[in-house]
Amino acid sequence: MGAQRLVAFLALQKDGAQRAWAAEHLWPDCTPGRAAGNLRSALCHARRACAASVVEAVGQSLRLAPTVRVDLHEACRAGDEVTAGHRPPPGTEAGLIDALRQELLPEWPEDWLVLEREGWDQLRLHALETLAQQLQADHRFVPALQVALAAVGIDPVRETAHRIVMEVHLAEGNVASAFKCYQHYKDLLERELSISPSQQMRELVEDLMPR
Repeated sequence: MGAQRLVAFLALQKDGAQRAWAAEHLWPDCTPGRAAGNLRSALCHARRACAASVVEAVGQSLRLAPTVRVDLHEACRAGDEVTAGHRPPPGTEAGLIDALRQELLPEWPEDWLVLEREGWDQLRLHALETLAQQLQADHRFVPALQVALAAVGIDPVRETAHRIVMEVHLAEGNVASAFKCYQHYKDLLERELSISPSQQMRELVEDLMPR
């Protein structure tokens, strides 16, 4: 497990990490000497696990070998392209959507993953929402709904994802579904946070409201 944690940690450090810094983050409850020993053991296990080199050590620096492919890096690059307004290349859309649905090392309790998870979640939320809007513009309403609902699943109280779901329903002419989505979100906010949806969201259904 120590070798797995080390490889995962280095995968998130694109420029590598100093030995002492890596040991401190991977074994925060240990003394510096003990943490350094754990790091040496993890390096040894990582070298034994694969025929090819996975971790490179240069002086006091550690990094993944240049030949190692990190799927998270590829998903982040593709997500950045989508949020910049570019459509996925032909044949890559399904793979990108599947990648954006994935959590970052779920169930790992590591403190050093907290900010990394937050950054990944924000990127995939924005990418999924942008992709859903692109699909809606192409009148591909079923995948647009699926992608928008994937964003809702990541952060259920985030309004923009719910708003896109409503917009897709309205584009299809399903006003009842749009209103039902609004009411469900309104009840969620009142129950969980004691606040109301924004004016921007209310304007989507104000003509559907009972007078």
